[in-house]
Amino acid sequence: MTTTEIGRLGERIAEKYLKQCGYKILERNKHQSHNEIDLIAGNKEYILFVEVKTRSASPANNLYLPYGTPAAAVDRKKQQRTVRAAQAYLLANGSKGKQPRMDVIEVYLDKSTGKPLKINHITDAFGA
Repeated sequence: MTTTEIGRLGERIAEKYLKQCGYKILERNKHQSHNEIDLIAGNKEYILFVEVKTRSASPANNLYLPYGTPAAAVDRKKQQRTVRAAQAYLLANGSKGKQPRMDVIEVYLDKSTGKPLKINHITDAFGA
């Protein structure tokens, strides 16, 4: 699997996870200016701007990743770009009385099967 395919699979898994948690998916891969938000989801209380990071690992090595966790890839520059895209989205669409929140969902895939090993939802991962 290519890194693009791994990323898209992770986004589909994160979307399914959010639906199971009671969120409605509002947008997928939403482009605002030169910035992108992987998923925008909402429930009665929140509107989530979600960055999905996916890594493949081997269950035999307890999900050891030599380059750190998936969330570690959401550096300051990526956070700023996500915040700008979220602000543009809110200006265009409003928050409809919901509290905006920036989340990161880490998806760990089995390297050999492509099936999810673990999903880690980091709520309020970074602020605006």
